[in-house]
Amino acid sequence: MHLSKIVLSVSLLIALGAVVLSDQETHQQPAATSPEDTEQCATCEVRQQIKTMRLNAIKSQILSKLRMKEAPNISRDIVKQLLPKAPPLQQLLDQYDVLGDDNKDVVMEEDDEHATTETIMMIATEPDVIVQVDGQPRCCFFSFTQKFQANRIVRAQLWVHLRPAEEATTVFLQISRLMPVTDGNRHIRIRSLKIDVNAGVSSWQSIDVKQVLAVWLRQPETNWGIEINAFDSRGNDLAVTSVEPGEDGLQPFLEVKISEGPRRVRRNAGLDCDENSPESRCCRYPLTVDFEDFGWDWIIAPKRYKANYCSGECEYMHLQKYPHTHLVNKANPRGTAGPCCTPTKMSPINMLYFNFKEQIIYGKIPSMVVDRCGCS
Repeated sequence: MHLSKIVLSVSLLIALGAVVLSDQETHQQPAATSPEDTEQCATCEVRQQIKTMRLNAIKSQILSKLRMKEAPNISRDIVKQLLPKAPPLQQLLDQYDVLGDDNKDVVMEEDDEHATTETIMMIATEPDVIVQVDGQPRCCFFSFTQKFQANRIVRAQLWVHLRPAEEATTVFLQISRLMPVTDGNRHIRIRSLKIDVNAGVSSWQSIDVKQVLAVWLRQPETNWGIEINAFDSRGNDLAVTSVEPGEDGLQPFLEVKISEGPRRVRRNAGLDCDENSPESRCCRYPLTVDFEDFGWDWIIAPKRYKANYCSGECEYMHLQKYPHTHLVNKANPRGTAGPCCTPTKMSPINMLYFNFKEQIIYGKIPSMVVDRCGCS
């Protein structure tokens, strides 16, 4: 009898322990994830993958459209040295400061009634030794590529920085064409400008050289460079041509504007979805490209722009607009055939950048901004 009581007590303890353990396991078990949360998480992952692919594609597209196999190896320090501290460049940079992102909430539409231009800024280099005597003059030579055509030149301005004069005076800015020493007369004056300056004030001066450039383009063999002088009343040469320490960005440069074709006018537009949207339908999402994140210091402006990307599913009803594709999808549900969410309208961006010759280019790169998305 005593033995049976002991067995019964042990059985009760075991049973109670099992109940307690079962209750603890119930409390420790994590809550089940809802199908909606799982689907939303998967959608976020897909969008992140698409964003990464879009950024990589943008890097490749920019290099391809600029006909570059790789990005120019121009560091931030070199950029600071080469950037002219001059009005035309500052005006371009001010445009970006005013606009912020170059394409903020706008769509670009064609306007055939106006023409746009591309600007190229060429820093002066040292001319060939064949036109020098005892290493002089050390300035200036400008190299031209096939991009330049005389009939497409809209404007050509030579910019020269003048050092401060000791007193208020009249400065005669003179530009002479250089010729090989063996040809006798090395200097042929081609342009001159009379400038009144105040004492102790430095300044940038520009002079029209469109006709000179046109001759060089038609007869490249005549382009040996030019010599620049800016004499004050005392015979001092105030032109900065041989850059001294602390004068980075003050060397002469040539600003050339080239006719490029139809201009685009900005129209209002808006994003369809934001990053927190639970929608999985096909629409446009915001994406900002930051060139500094790429390590692309050779791009002067914009430093960042809104590129956008397309993501989402094409609805079943949309598939019915494409009968053949719809039948293929029904026969092979796991197949990839069918309308995809892709850009249906894209627009260009304007970019200021250095090329491999360390020339500053201001031009338009097509199809860099997603304006609209759709199933196609």
